Amino acid sequence: MTEADRAALQAAVEILERESFAERLTALAGRQIGFAGRIIPTALQEVAASATRRGIKSALRVAISSLDPAAPARDASRLHLRLAAASGAIGGAIGLASLPIELPVSTVIMLRSIADIARSEGEDLADPESTIACLQVFALGGHAEEGNILEGGYLAIRGLLAKTVSDAAHYVAATAVADETAPVLARLIAQISTRFGVVVSQKAAAQAAPILGALGGAAVNIAFTRHFQSLARGHFTVRRLERAYGREIVFGEYARMAGRAASA
Repeated sequence: MTEADRAALQAAVEILERESFAERLTALAGRQIGFAGRIIPTALQEVAASATRRGIKSALRVAISSLDPAAPARDASRLHLRLAAASGAIGGAIGLASLPIELPVSTVIMLRSIADIARSEGEDLADPESTIACLQVFALGGHAEEGNILEGGYLAIRGLLAKTVSDAAHYVAATAVADETAPVLARLIAQISTRFGVVVSQKAAAQAAPILGALGGAAVNIAFTRHFQSLARGHFTVRRLERAYGREIVFGEYARMAGRAASA
């Protein structure tokens, strides 16, 4: 592995193992929002879980039917941040009741940004496995809170989702439809939603905080979108290196770097 690629992998490890949405919330507005993101009432969790499933279903339909494989690689991250801010402002102004409507919109906005990042790292979105890998990013957001790289880190999540992702990609390649009732896609939605829901609950709690309004809701959604844009850059850097060097070599080097970072 070249020094440049080793440095790129190290940067990906820092993103995928160290970055936390709760920490972004704390940096955004201090302890009040960070605390709100950790203490999640049961009722809010239920609303967030339902909205999360709707968001992932919407993203799945877009991933399969609406992403343009021939679109050139570009950096539209600022546009997506502006769209996310507008969506979050509506959520902040209306409150928790808007989450089932606002979250699917935000999730699709983020998916399109993730797809742009995937293209920039050499992914071919005509390949269903690459489009499913875009959805996989939503499962990466909550692992930094778990504090155990071997059980809750990036490589563990990739391993946990590997068969479901592979089966879903084969199904999409054969059918080219986004039928979320198909068992293989229902399983993919459930597995991704479970992990994505952790971050959605934190986002919803922050936006519901009394100190926030429309402006605060926009800021939270920008942080939310930036979090997943960052995870996408890490994820697709790893995948680019896998294509160049092979999964075994890249995963081995990743595990070594992650273990060294954990012990530091």
